[in-house]
Amino acid sequence: MQIKRLFPLTIFLPLVGLLLLATTPVQAVELEPVIVTASRTAQTVDETLAPVTVITRDDIERSQARSIQDLLRGVPGVSFSNNGGAGKNTSLFLRGAESDHVLVLIDGMRVGSATTGTTSFQHIPLQQIERIEIVRGPRSSLYGSEAIGGVIQIFTRKGGGELSSFAAVGGGSYRTFDGAAGVSGGGKQSWFNVSGNFIETDGFNACTGKPFPGGAGCFTNEPDKDGYRNLSGSARVGGRIGDLLEVDLRALRTLGRTRFDGGFQNEASFVQQVLGGTVKLSPGESWQMTLSGGRSQDESNNAKDSVFSSSFDTVRDSISLQNDMALADDHLLTVGADFRDDKVAGTTAYSELSRNNTGVFAQYLGTVRALDTQLSGRWDDDEAFGARFTGGISVGWAVSTQDRLIASYGTAYKAPTFNELYFPGFGNSALKPEKSRSMELEFRHQVGRSHWTANVYETRIHNLISFDASISAPNNIEEARIRGLELGLTTEVRGWQVASNVTILDPQNHGGNNSQGNLLPRRARKSARVQADRGFGPWALGATIRYADKRYDDLNNSRQLAQYTTLDLRGEYRICEHLRLQVRGENLFNQRYETASFFTQPGRSGYITLRFDG
Repeated sequence: MQIKRLFPLTIFLPLVGLLLLATTPVQAVELEPVIVTASRTAQTVDETLAPVTVITRDDIERSQARSIQDLLRGVPGVSFSNNGGAGKNTSLFLRGAESDHVLVLIDGMRVGSATTGTTSFQHIPLQQIERIEIVRGPRSSLYGSEAIGGVIQIFTRKGGGELSSFAAVGGGSYRTFDGAAGVSGGGKQSWFNVSGNFIETDGFNACTGKPFPGGAGCFTNEPDKDGYRNLSGSARVGGRIGDLLEVDLRALRTLGRTRFDGGFQNEASFVQQVLGGTVKLSPGESWQMTLSGGRSQDESNNAKDSVFSSSFDTVRDSISLQNDMALADDHLLTVGADFRDDKVAGTTAYSELSRNNTGVFAQYLGTVRALDTQLSGRWDDDEAFGARFTGGISVGWAVSTQDRLIASYGTAYKAPTFNELYFPGFGNSALKPEKSRSMELEFRHQVGRSHWTANVYETRIHNLISFDASISAPNNIEEARIRGLELGLTTEVRGWQVASNVTILDPQNHGGNNSQGNLLPRRARKSARVQADRGFGPWALGATIRYADKRYDDLNNSRQLAQYTTLDLRGEYRICEHLRLQVRGENLFNQRYETASFFTQPGRSGYITLRFDG
């Protein structure tokens, strides 16, 4: 079978799964609720009116993923571009929005670079993560700037319960070695966790670009291996006094070095750090106050052939106060305020080095019989751009005990970054914030272990910022209209746990210029993922197929990136109660593909991990 012919199979597998349900007995079991933060309050996935994907620690270990990109690639609405393997620049697109239209939080703290406006997903260590929540759709009415495409929140390991430990060591292709270890505990009313991990790989030649003149890609020819090293650690401690008071302190730090191909720079050392704390006070049964704050830092030092060239250091300080008040059964009012201060330092002479934002928000969650309602609104006062209001409304109707229909509308915005505004010789201080409005209709159906969803949505983004050749600087010259359909199915078929989804996207440029009607760069119009897992006593087997349609690398749609299909297989053997041996083969078709022009992706590769949990 040719690889290209696998696409119809991956597209129609969800439908095949639905047909199998008619002939496969389904055992009805009550699943444990998973708490999410799509509304800044605790809800189960079933309760929330937002389209949410939750990835737990068990999911991470079962998948044997080696990076955030590997873990999230193929999640509904999520796509990536990567500049050549582990540790290289990675951009995430959520529902076709720009990579800086996604708000990323770590334990509630806003992270990412204030200069570029994006988060370095490639450096976030999977071994320190307890779970990830992906909320699709606008959330500026709760979180402010950047949440046009959605919010991704990452939670670090927490601990609690009996004293336990974990360790893992492994390696594989491209001379990759990694290890991790940690200890946690604390009992019923307290918790602590301390853990660390190390990753090193020789990598491969990241870029096949050409030097000047006629440059392309990385504008150089450096046929060498581009290695990567990452050392990370996290600590968390907290406790509660009855139902009155809870305190939680957290720290995550990752540092390392990455090598890449580039005409001006070809290596960088980096530091990412998040420090935060939360205090929860419950004066009464119907009122909870939450005070949280901390600092996130993104630092990089860049060089060309080991000769220093530049440094960037951005710091984000934030504090938030939130009140959750139960007005009656099934009626919750949330009001709060937060403050953020961004600072920029380094070798680049920005004309402005700091900017702050104050936001006030309110939300109502209510249920009346079969009708659920979420209303939210937020007022932001940005030091550079003044006041702005965003709002959202979602209504859910329980059509039956198995079916639910949800309609949503929301507005969002994103303030320009320091690079877009103030970078010497490039920035444009006259830029206006980007703004959007989105509509969505979702249908959910669940019977026992089988759950399928269908989401159709449209987002219109105005004042979209992109490079304007007429002024050689960024400008508000474009608009975008993004329409999408997401189909998802999870079920059990003859002992196999099957999860599949299909995303169909139409991300068009509507700027009224030469790119009118063109597709936004690096977004595949069709993508799909099917994964299946099953246990056989001490053995476990799994497979993942991913498909991405062709797409373009530029606004003019002149450089096309080919479609691709990859197959990963994984296996696990439990040696004893606390010891497992895991083996994984990636891209077994040895598919050659790019997610950014001239930047290659890993070929056929294999990895082995010995994991201890005690």
